Amino acid sequence: MLHRIPASYAYREFAEAGGLISYGASLRDAFRQLGDYTGRILKGAKPTDLPVLQSSKFELVINHQTARMLGLIVPDKLLAAADEVIE
Repeated sequence: MLHRIPASYAYREFAEAGGLISYGASLRDAFRQLGDYTGRILKGAKPTDLPVLQSSKFELVINHQTARMLGLIVPDKLLAAADEVIE
């Protein structure tokens, strides 16, 4: 909050740390997929035979406290659409 510049981020951890908003792939879901891949390789699958996966779960996190500190009004529809609103 040193410069009070609103910014958006790709990972929820930034919004949790005080950033205004984040929208991006769920790291938890990505790590779960990584674990599945690792398990398949350890069971004998060839890495070249495994399909390329793309994240299917995306998260919208809004830090409402930061928005208020910046003097911003977040529309109710955006708050309702968020996966998490940090008060």
